[in-house]
Amino acid sequence: MTENVTGKTRERDIPDNVRNVLVIMTDQHRVDTIGCLGNPHAHTPVLDEMGNNGFAFTHCFTPTAICTPARASLMTGRLPIKHQVLANPEWNIAYQTDIPLDAWTYTQELHDNGYNVGIVGKYHCGANLPSAFGADDDTYWGAENPVGNEKYVAWLKENNLPPVKAHDLWRGELPGKRPGHIIAARLDQPEEATFERFLADRAIGRLRHYAKDWKDSGKPFSLDVHFFGPHLPYFLPDEWFDLIDPDDVTLPENFGDSLIGKPPVQQNYATYWSTSSFSNDQWRKLIAVYWGYVAMIDFEIGRIMDAARELGVLDDTAVFFTADHGEFTGSHRMNDKGPAMYDDIYNVPFIAHIPGVSTVGRSDAFVSLIDLTATVMDIAGLDPALVPDGRSIVDLTRGDEVPGWRENIVCEFHGHHFPLQQRMLRTREFKLVMNHESVNELYDLRVDPAEMNNVYTVPVYDEIRRELAKELYRQLRERGDHSFAKWMAAMVDFDVPLVNTARSDLDEVISD
Repeated sequence: MTENVTGKTRERDIPDNVRNVLVIMTDQHRVDTIGCLGNPHAHTPVLDEMGNNGFAFTHCFTPTAICTPARASLMTGRLPIKHQVLANPEWNIAYQTDIPLDAWTYTQELHDNGYNVGIVGKYHCGANLPSAFGADDDTYWGAENPVGNEKYVAWLKENNLPPVKAHDLWRGELPGKRPGHIIAARLDQPEEATFERFLADRAIGRLRHYAKDWKDSGKPFSLDVHFFGPHLPYFLPDEWFDLIDPDDVTLPENFGDSLIGKPPVQQNYATYWSTSSFSNDQWRKLIAVYWGYVAMIDFEIGRIMDAARELGVLDDTAVFFTADHGEFTGSHRMNDKGPAMYDDIYNVPFIAHIPGVSTVGRSDAFVSLIDLTATVMDIAGLDPALVPDGRSIVDLTRGDEVPGWRENIVCEFHGHHFPLQQRMLRTREFKLVMNHESVNELYDLRVDPAEMNNVYTVPVYDEIRRELAKELYRQLRERGDHSFAKWMAAMVDFDVPLVNTARSDLDEVISD
């Protein structure tokens, strides 16, 4: 038994000195952009060192592939269907976009238990800012780098750095030959003037303050550093824009997806992002630029890690790297993220190093972004059960088998630009996606890992489809996602009763 900072006790099989947490999160980050996770052409030495000397999870999934709901899940430890923060503030139709002020958050819990708690960078969880939830607030508003932010502009002036300006804009073409979205551009700034450098400097400043409190008084800290990139558009200085040779880029297998037999909204998204208006060579360059963006962020992460090393806190600090969701970057002829539940945007990087605990290795266990919340609680000596929808991965990082660990994972989507309901069950061998307004999807990942061929209506998969649907239905009911589950019960040919979420007087009459 060990004491936490309030004197409460609980089982904690973690070295007593390991009390601090450093979480580094990126936005819209594909797993295949990182060297230690399989990309031989990536320039990610810092993340590679973290992964090669720590523990990497190859099957980590975001609860939903959109910024605000995913980040709200991290803060609250709850699934989107439970916390009900279901859309980004930008382009939102009707959903709630603020974490309620009375919501439980891990930041408030840590603060109440004597921690320094801070969030630097992207927050994107609505108008109720981190200071309302026990955290020091060094965050900035926006879905993309907020380069007009007054603090950033002042920082540029203080350091005699040039303001933001760009040229060589890469944009597609919309119907009617109208200019489409800007995907990439060259910054007329050195790396030292980028918003990424600004965020890293802010993070290092906050880390210095927390490290001093830790050394002087033993006050532990939890610091989240959230970069806005590599979210598009990719605005980079020349050295990073041209870092990766496009000839080293192999177009993804699903780049040529016809989208035939799939929900029509996917083709609409391909049109929205003008993905077909770029040639194959142009796409190789765009992907190379995206990898260059990852490399530039890796460089800034290195500066933060160097500062932590110089401050002498790494032996006392659990370090995690992850992302809120992935990005298509041409996969399935789409860009950004959206109403399609492919691994390109749902599978996210997750690397952990817990001093004195983590072995060096890999795990293909199904883990969720919400498990990070439970893990932070575990490291703090607090009860991970306060995170209702996550589990601590501490024992997994030892390389241990954890009894009762999930054998599959369920994800959800509620819309972006417009409300649209989707639910997904991902197993080792299959993926089932239920689209309430359109075509359902089933992918046999054993022979089709790129998720190209929808076999939902193929007769040979009938039994498999029914079993997967039953399992998804069971988990949706268990999660409290009753409305979608009821819809499934009417739409899928499996043997489950059509039940209402609450009995009515009419139910009583019928049952009698």
